[in-house]
Amino acid sequence: MRTYSLADVNATRKRRDSWWTVYFVDPVACRVALLVANRTRITPNALTVFSLVLGMVSAVCFATDKLAAGAVMFYLSFMIDCVDGKIARLKGTGTPFGLWLDYVGDRVRVVCCAAGLAFGQYALTGNVEFVVLGAAVAVLDLFRYVNAPQMKRVREVIREGMPPKAEIVAVPDMPARPEAQAPVPGRRPSFMRRLNRFLARRRVRSHLISGIEFHAAVFVVAPLIGAAALIPISIVASVLLLANEIFLVYRMWLFARRFSAPTQESREHVLV
Repeated sequence: MRTYSLADVNATRKRRDSWWTVYFVDPVACRVALLVANRTRITPNALTVFSLVLGMVSAVCFATDKLAAGAVMFYLSFMIDCVDGKIARLKGTGTPFGLWLDYVGDRVRVVCCAAGLAFGQYALTGNVEFVVLGAAVAVLDLFRYVNAPQMKRVREVIREGMPPKAEIVAVPDMPARPEAQAPVPGRRPSFMRRLNRFLARRRVRSHLISGIEFHAAVFVVAPLIGAAALIPISIVASVLLLANEIFLVYRMWLFARRFSAPTQESREHVLV
């Protein structure tokens, strides 16, 4: 059996990832993946199932008002979920079924943990706000995962209808778009461009909050702080995530508006 190095494992990390994963998960997940790759024959699918089991333990802890234990279990569940992808890329043992299992496992974990938090705090306090909180977290997470592939499909349909680059003819006397112009010597890049480059060098995506940070805030940070932090932190995280989703939809709308509308057949393909 081949022996892998930490550099080999590090090479399997995503080119850019959420800041929570880069700084708080990958340093642990890479070393666990190294141990698993060199000392065991555990498959990525087995790791995914183990991650889901830890997620269910987390949900039970939340439901029984063991918030700190639930937070630790959720963190471990997510960390193992990162390990399975690294092992799959490292050994080339990923499968289409593994992709489905990983996707469904993530959704089941979030829904069960949200239900566990809601049930545990409602049973303890009788405050219906916790029930609303659990439902809102589950719905928002499901919306995010339904919305993302649909936006991707819309972009793919638009690109399919675009002419090849070789067929695009420049129109004379038409000024070039600002983003297409060459950088002006001596002019400093904008703050956002410099920030994006800074984050890219550290493998961090430019989004302040994505689904991963949302889960970390609701199921790790807030429970570790205590029951009093569950509602305010979850509300802030939900608002930020929803704002991010609206921004992504806005960018997709701008992208779609720049090109001709798809045919009726393309529209049906997107919506089916």
